[in-house]
Amino acid sequence: MAFIVLNREKLAHNFTFLNKLFKKHNIEWAVVSKILCGNKSYIQEVINLGIKQICDSRVTNLKVIKSIDPNIETVYIKPPAKRSLKSIVKYADITVNTEFATIKLLNEEAKRMKKIHKIMIMIEMGELREGVMGEDFIAFYESVFKLSNIEVVGIGTNLTCLYGVLPNQDKLIQLSLYEQLIEAKFNKNISYVSGGSSVTIPLVFKGLLPRSINHFRVGETLFLGTDVYNDSTIRNMEHNVFQFFAEIIELSEKPIVPSGEMGTNVEGSEFNFDDSDVGKSSCRAILDIGLLDVEEKHLQPKDNEIEIAGSSSDMIVLDLGKNPKKYKVGDLIEFSLNYMGTLSVLNSKYIEKRVK
Repeated sequence: MAFIVLNREKLAHNFTFLNKLFKKHNIEWAVVSKILCGNKSYIQEVINLGIKQICDSRVTNLKVIKSIDPNIETVYIKPPAKRSLKSIVKYADITVNTEFATIKLLNEEAKRMKKIHKIMIMIEMGELREGVMGEDFIAFYESVFKLSNIEVVGIGTNLTCLYGVLPNQDKLIQLSLYEQLIEAKFNKNISYVSGGSSVTIPLVFKGLLPRSINHFRVGETLFLGTDVYNDSTIRNMEHNVFQFFAEIIELSEKPIVPSGEMGTNVEGSEFNFDDSDVGKSSCRAILDIGLLDVEEKHLQPKDNEIEIAGSSSDMIVLDLGKNPKKYKVGDLIEFSLNYMGTLSVLNSKYIEKRVK
């Protein structure tokens, strides 16, 4: 059976690294836990680190967080769906918002629950995902401030996730100016200027982060040690907090080139093979994972002599060449995973989750 392992010590190392960095620059931060896909044991490991605020984009995951520790402040980090507002107000202490009609409904639900619901309003800064347009934000805030059971605690933005628009000093200064304008015009205090995510961390290292940016939402860099801005890794961080293993369930020497009339595979892809490989063979190993668990493009065998030959819904085939390492049926193959690969594996109910 395939399984993934979370290394507790390496996770704690990365948490301490980031916590010291943010404290040095007077930045509050929240862990984005969506990569964990609501796995209770893994969320418990994050809470054990001492974080006070956790973000997620699934209300069911926020429910798990609250079941472990009701004192954790939970943040729902996408505009709420109207049909989920009751559970969102129940389990999310803060939501990010861009639609006034939705905020009015949040206000009504908060009234029914006799509570004040906190929100962070997202501003469009060029990524063209969620965000209020700059020319509309004054009127938007003015309307929100009139609602009785809504407290505006932050202004934020999202970059990189959709089209890859990178954060820079100018964009974050602009975000800061929006916050200052709102405070001055309405005589309100906005606690969080949330311009930070994993991709923004390199700006902290370079001293390019405006001082008014005081809140980060971090997932990928915590769990993978990645420098998202430069598509690399961060020195002195652990890059293999997760280890992924799959078992060989068949191993045979087979031809390199398939025989028969060629069509498309399960994904609709067509394949061409080099004529020079006709008549040649190699050792091929089948693993107990497939596209249902993770796409092969997000996997990299730790053994550099292994190549992924292809995949189907529930099996991945490896080319072991002449099998110099003498792999056999029952052996485990370890893989490195990128962010999307880790997310896919953790979301698969067929992969066992372990803690080391």
